[in-house]
Amino acid sequence: MEKDDRTIIETKALTKIYSENGVPVNALTDVNLTLRAGEFTAIVGPSGSGKTTLLNIISGLDAPTSGQVWLSGELLSEMSGRRLSDFRRDHIGFIFQAYNLIPVLSVEENIDYIMLLQKVPKSERHCRVVDILKQVGLEGFEQRRPPKLSGGQQQRVAVARAMVSRPSLILADEPTANLDSRTGAGLLDMMRELNERTGMTFIFSTHDELVIRKARRLVTLQDGAVVQDEIRS
Repeated sequence: MEKDDRTIIETKALTKIYSENGVPVNALTDVNLTLRAGEFTAIVGPSGSGKTTLLNIISGLDAPTSGQVWLSGELLSEMSGRRLSDFRRDHIGFIFQAYNLIPVLSVEENIDYIMLLQKVPKSERHCRVVDILKQVGLEGFEQRRPPKLSGGQQQRVAVARAMVSRPSLILADEPTANLDSRTGAGLLDMMRELNERTGMTFIFSTHDELVIRKARRLVTLQDGAVVQDEIRS
């Protein structure tokens, strides 16, 4: 796939200050990042370094104390309420540590849900579900329910759900934390292959050495500040 120089995420002087028992705590300090379409990036650092806070602000789930975030050229601080929710739905896919699948729904219904909110026609939704399940190696699992799947299979369903609506960006918060090393490695290989084939942008928040080794870009946070930004071949 040809290189894509479109900027997906840009942050400028991003700062987040929380209050703990009346004491201000800097979760992020003056973070400036530009991430382009198709990157496979890991945000790393010790616990409390600001990784999850940064992902939450990039996604519009949290607001910065100061600074700005652009997603696909749109300034998030200019959005609120329904507009922000709809924009997030249409532009971001989420992969969570705990899978966050709905146990009473089938695999197809779990994957289908975001497209249903987007008012994608039923026939197209079904075709997309079948296609994405082939891509993640779960062809024929449409009618299974999450409790009947292994942890690795559930996370593959979560990846399929995140990608099926064709968002600009996939945000993955510790996606391998609940998986054994072999299953985690297989999942990461699958995501990297999907990244290469589709050009979809992935950003991980992680402690996992497997993710760190496979990332093409490594952004290291310490005490809320970017201390290293390494682009690999």
